[in-house]
Amino acid sequence: MPTNSENLDIQDDAVEDPKPNLASSELQKEIIEKDLVPHYLPTYRIKSSLYPIPIIIAVVIAGLLAYLTFFVADIQVDESYFPEDEFGALGVVLNGIIFTVIAAISAFTIIFLLRRFGVGILKYLFGLSFGFVSFFMTLMFLDIIIFLIFVQFPETQIVLNFYFLFSNIYIPALTLISVILLLYYYFFSKSIKTKNFIVLYLSLLVSASMSIILPFWSTLAILIGISFWDIFAVLYKRGPIKAMIDIVSENDDESSPRRIEDEERIKSGEGVYDTSKLEIGIGDLAFYSLLTSSVLLFTNNILIVILTTVAILIGTGITILGLKRNRILPGLPISIFLGIGTFAIYQLIVTFFI
Repeated sequence: MPTNSENLDIQDDAVEDPKPNLASSELQKEIIEKDLVPHYLPTYRIKSSLYPIPIIIAVVIAGLLAYLTFFVADIQVDESYFPEDEFGALGVVLNGIIFTVIAAISAFTIIFLLRRFGVGILKYLFGLSFGFVSFFMTLMFLDIIIFLIFVQFPETQIVLNFYFLFSNIYIPALTLISVILLLYYYFFSKSIKTKNFIVLYLSLLVSASMSIILPFWSTLAILIGISFWDIFAVLYKRGPIKAMIDIVSENDDESSPRRIEDEERIKSGEGVYDTSKLEIGIGDLAFYSLLTSSVLLFTNNILIVILTTVAILIGTGITILGLKRNRILPGLPISIFLGIGTFAIYQLIVTFFI
């Protein structure tokens, strides 16, 4: 979750505060600007004070899509490498490991391609993945919505004909046109609002579809595995996410004088990084809403979904505070672990007291 904003050097007040506190001493520190992240990277840019907004939107819409598919349309798919019914707890662990390994291989592959072909390759990688995901996921959920609309009418020949036209001609054509426009605006529009909308849209599509397809306990294992991977990928000196940010920011030199000077000021307490603006990764939004959507489908209890969402928001807030002393931090671990912990407490209460 990198941040960026304009550099601001705040001077001490002319009048000395007789009772200095933490807030006043914080304001007296130099605010150090972070590296700019290129526009085409899939991040949601927002002021730090408004960070709950995209998370809540993703959680609500992804949960609604998952609920309509799972409960209303009664489409229940249970797909994983190792079925939980057959392999039990071992299957849960193996599913978590497999998805984490796939994420790791994908990340290192991207770094290899970046170093081999340059940052331009990212546009093709994102274009291919975004186009594939947005087309098939949009088509799937639109088909479900159209089905739920038409099922309300009497099953006459006219209704069946209209349903056939919508599901086999109109919806696929409109989806294809929409995906082409989505990709065009993502790569050629300089509007932050347009890009934010696309990042948010893709993240909620991915989370809603995964919550429907993956079994619940395997989903938790995957989220835990991906969270640990996020720690490594971001914080380790040669972690792939950290490396990608350095490369695309044209700041791949860890020994650059400016980088060393900034880090020394941070360590000495003379400065803090600017966190007035945030960049929330598309993966963070997708996995936050994946957790809440999965909890909704497993419990069918809106209260525990709300509590899990609140835990995620608290975890994100804690991560943002940590960004004052770190150039970049993993966005998943604290939020996901707090969210899963909230669900675990709920389960214990249900199991032993209800």
